[in-house]
Amino acid sequence: MSLNNQVLDKPISAELPYVEANLSYLVPMAEKPVNYTYEPPPGIPRTNATYQTHKLPIYNARSISENISLDREGFAFTGHNTNVRNFYDEDEVRRVYYLEAEQLLKEVTGATKVVIFDHTLRNAGLSKPGENNIKEPALRVHNDFTAKSGYTRARLELAARGIDDIDALLKQRFAIINVWRSIATPIQESPLAVCDAQSIAPTDIVAGDLVYRDRVGETYGVTYNSKHKWFYFPQMHRDEALFIKCFDSAEDGHARFAAHTAFEDPTSPANAPPRESIELRTFVFYPA
Repeated sequence: MSLNNQVLDKPISAELPYVEANLSYLVPMAEKPVNYTYEPPPGIPRTNATYQTHKLPIYNARSISENISLDREGFAFTGHNTNVRNFYDEDEVRRVYYLEAEQLLKEVTGATKVVIFDHTLRNAGLSKPGENNIKEPALRVHNDFTAKSGYTRARLELAARGIDDIDALLKQRFAIINVWRSIATPIQESPLAVCDAQSIAPTDIVAGDLVYRDRVGETYGVTYNSKHKWFYFPQMHRDEALFIKCFDSAEDGHARFAAHTAFEDPTSPANAPPRESIELRTFVFYPA
């Protein structure tokens, strides 16, 4: 079932159905971008960054899903049945879904060890910042980790779990992979678009501070490049999973960062229900 090391006979073709949508990109800036995850003190803006939309084709990748790999494009897709009944039940997600996803990731990547360290529920209809942990879809082109923060977050999370030999673990190849899925009806509103990592130039990604109340993380904003190739999997439902490579310690040509964003689908019905989704953030350790 490996979706990691497949080789294409020919490159992904642009001869696919697509929608055109506005994607929100970071405008290049002299200082380091800063985004607060909470309402900052008076006089401090929530962010010092500005964004600009660009209308781009987003290709329907369903027909080529078997020819897409985490190591080349930086994302992958598969059918996967889940036994979770209620994704809003925190205990059930941790007890049932974490174990399902751990096994799935081992099958997909060939990993010897998987550590799931975080998850986010998204539903614009239920999101109440400050009152619950449910978030709205993220409508800016971004990548969750940087070449620096991939290691920083790994050390933090592995130490918190009392895992031994962290130094040895982080010397072998590891990746941070998000597992993303619909948790209710098939997604019509604010689907997720992913950018082929091969189309992203190193100069397109910009490290920015993500300020929490107790720590400062680092993520990549992405500046516009006409060469970016965007894909999505329309009408995703509960028994499908999308994998997104947010970091890879390997610097030997494997995809390292797959930018992604929610977008307003022009074909979405006006009365479409709010998108309901979950993403897991995971460390995947490859064989030494």
